[in-house]
Amino acid sequence: MNILIKSATIIDPKSEFHNLTQDILIEKGVISQIGNHLKNPKKYQEISFENLHISQGWFDSSVCFGEPGFEDRETIKNGLKTAAASGFTAVAMNANTHPIIDSNSDITFVNSKAEHHAVKLLPVGALTKDSNGEDLAELYDMKSAGAVAFYDYKKSIANPNLMKLALQYTSNFNGLVCSFPQDNKISGLGVMNENITSTSLGLKGNPTLSEELQVARDLFLLEYTNGKLHIPTISTAKSVALIREAKKKKLDVSCSVAIHNLFFSDEILTDFNTLYKVLPPLRTQHDIDALIEGIKDGTIDMVTSDHNPLDIEHKKVEFDHAAYGTIGLESAFGALQTLFTLKKTVDILTKGKPRFGVEPTPINIGNILNITLFNPDTKYTFSTKDIISKSKNAIFDNQDLKGKVYGIISKNQICLNS
Repeated sequence: MNILIKSATIIDPKSEFHNLTQDILIEKGVISQIGNHLKNPKKYQEISFENLHISQGWFDSSVCFGEPGFEDRETIKNGLKTAAASGFTAVAMNANTHPIIDSNSDITFVNSKAEHHAVKLLPVGALTKDSNGEDLAELYDMKSAGAVAFYDYKKSIANPNLMKLALQYTSNFNGLVCSFPQDNKISGLGVMNENITSTSLGLKGNPTLSEELQVARDLFLLEYTNGKLHIPTISTAKSVALIREAKKKKLDVSCSVAIHNLFFSDEILTDFNTLYKVLPPLRTQHDIDALIEGIKDGTIDMVTSDHNPLDIEHKKVEFDHAAYGTIGLESAFGALQTLFTLKKTVDILTKGKPRFGVEPTPINIGNILNITLFNPDTKYTFSTKDIISKSKNAIFDNQDLKGKVYGIISKNQICLNS
């Protein structure tokens, strides 16, 4: 791959050219020159866009693509196309497929489907067999095949001894255990945050306590085992405080929050719109403020789209019976840009890589090119025309967002939006 990128503002604190607008010459996939008004004597392909900005390629720690088994919702091929168009050069794919991804051969299958794509697919294996919460899956074998973490997507581990064993066993090969933060005995049949809003709507509530008890339990187990733990998609102020204290103790813990849990509160559910039915549920403004503060002070390590395509049959039903989940890759950048500065948004979208085994690639001469191209200033209203996913269950439908993605350049491939 030989190209010349013209007049790109580089947003990369790890680069000596951070905040500078430069031309970038790439030869055989490697950055050979960065400077002003570079010549193009060899007539390489030139790439230029209005108000072009670039950063290190973005990463999402939690996406669902359906395949195998739920190809009607999404396929790996179209999911990766969606990720590329949304600015992501690497995504961690959850194991909530049919069959569940819980063996060496399952990981090998997923890797083979994504082998030649510009987006790096990082398979997450199930923590327990068939994600049933009873017996540990083939963790070491999956790690050997390329699994980057182990997670029963949206299913909490009720048995504390099983979680203890998982943390102990994976510490032998530096495996990352993910534990969904919900105590199902406490959450019960709750379908939204337990609060005055749930009472007024007559919907069963899922209290913050259900999350906080599980987080506290897992942190105690982590301290006992000296394992390696990731807590995905926390949603409450108390969870932030608990993890902040754990990090002060130097426990090996990381956590994420879903973008929509930063953007919407439970008050938006007054019209029973099932697009807003997500897990963990939308919480209060107090929780949102604490989550944003946790991102700013580093307690929360990464933000995820928690992209989960669902067909219309799972959403166009009564609120009590609707499935949890929203797509989010396409709206991720625009939503974050409405909440944070450009510098912080790029930091959020790139800092989770090392936790999932992805080496950062600073935009410096001599490095392989792995970048996202975007215009941070474009304002627009997100709608179905912006959706590339096969499923259309978008929580950000009809929301005003800021920032458009031009595409990515990764793995010696150019993926630009038309």
